[in-house]
Amino acid sequence: MNRLDGKSALITGSARGIGRAFAKAYIAEGATVAIADIDFVRASDTAAELGPNAYPVLLDVTEQSSIDAAVRAVEEKTGGLDILINNAALFDLAPIVEITRASYDRLFAINVAGSLFMLQAAARSMISRGTGGKIINMASQAGRRGEALVGVYCATKAAIISLTQSAGLDLIKHGINVNAIAPGVVDGEHWDGVDALFARHENLAPGEKKKQVGAAVPFGRMGRAEDLTGMAIFLASPEADYIVAQTYNVDGGNWMS
Repeated sequence: MNRLDGKSALITGSARGIGRAFAKAYIAEGATVAIADIDFVRASDTAAELGPNAYPVLLDVTEQSSIDAAVRAVEEKTGGLDILINNAALFDLAPIVEITRASYDRLFAINVAGSLFMLQAAARSMISRGTGGKIINMASQAGRRGEALVGVYCATKAAIISLTQSAGLDLIKHGINVNAIAPGVVDGEHWDGVDALFARHENLAPGEKKKQVGAAVPFGRMGRAEDLTGMAIFLASPEADYIVAQTYNVDGGNWMS
């Protein structure tokens, strides 16, 4: 349908997984996409695989200089930034009495501060250009509720939902729509690591947690990265121009709000 024809997008953490799926879908809709990732080698490989409308950008969302350089790279490459997806995130888990300050600091630095200051840099670029834009934050069903072993990660994703509301209300006067997607359990490389953490803390066999959470999804299975791309395209398209500060669940029915 080419709903994103001529648009310039930057997707953080897009060398693999959900971010890569977003990039592939955006390119199919006509966008040019910056594959922004801390792993520049893998970002370069992904961009090469996705074709001429993808290009790699080195990005460490914990470093302001890296954020600013990534936005400048997009401006120089395409003339301006139209769409940002804040996808880069880190997961960890532990019982409350075992949470470390190092884990807390790292998760909030990437998941919350990284998203905030990436959003800020993108918004400044969009405002300067004067043509508006779309910013999509990646929340989670974990941001809708607490989980016994996932206190810090849940808190970071709850913060993303709140940030989306505040930024959405503030930036819409500039023609910038800020919204979010809250996935449920999404299978892939990321969840292999999550499964291993649960296995250790809950004394489960490898793969058992994935089976449990998949069976608990009303749809009947874990999500796939491709299940999220429709919402990501919609929120970046003109069809979503009147949608402001919302977080959409795309989780197979796990959470209703």
